[in-house]
Amino acid sequence: MGVEEKLPSGILLSTVEQAAGLVRKSSMWPATFGLACCAIEMMSAGGPHYDLARYGMEKFGATPRQADLMVVAGRVSQKMAPVLRQIYDQMPEPKWVISMGVCASSGGMFNNYAIVQGVDHVVPVDMYLPGCPPRPEMLMDAILKLHDQVQNTKLGTHRQDQIEEEEERRLRRSLPLIEQETTS
Repeated sequence: MGVEEKLPSGILLSTVEQAAGLVRKSSMWPATFGLACCAIEMMSAGGPHYDLARYGMEKFGATPRQADLMVVAGRVSQKMAPVLRQIYDQMPEPKWVISMGVCASSGGMFNNYAIVQGVDHVVPVDMYLPGCPPRPEMLMDAILKLHDQVQNTKLGTHRQDQIEEEEERRLRRSLPLIEQETTS
């Protein structure tokens, strides 16, 4: 990708990764995808009382081409799922997703054919935020936890290794669930 692939692994590379992580976490620009009551709590988190700007999140933008964080707030209908995926695909790499509220995370109380039972069926989710609706303090806590993840994200070929390890961990966690479904 850049200088990180030309350098030998070691102290210099870890310093470059740490510097890049610090810059990324300190300048996240979220794209809002508010669909229900969780969006009201998300908007209040951007207000002066909570002031997300102190974490480098100066503006909630409506354009995905300038965003690296998507906050999906509320229930996602089957008709809205392709739009959500299109917006996610338009975001430049690296990108992260927070699933805000129980409806976005698992469909909530809407267990029917019209609602997607978890936004992770449409886009990969980095952070799940429970609640109905979650308070702005909870959103800020999720953002700070995501900042820790972003700061520890690897670069270049090391990033591919990290992604493969995460996929293996997810697969190992889902295997017992798949075995339970097949035996039932």
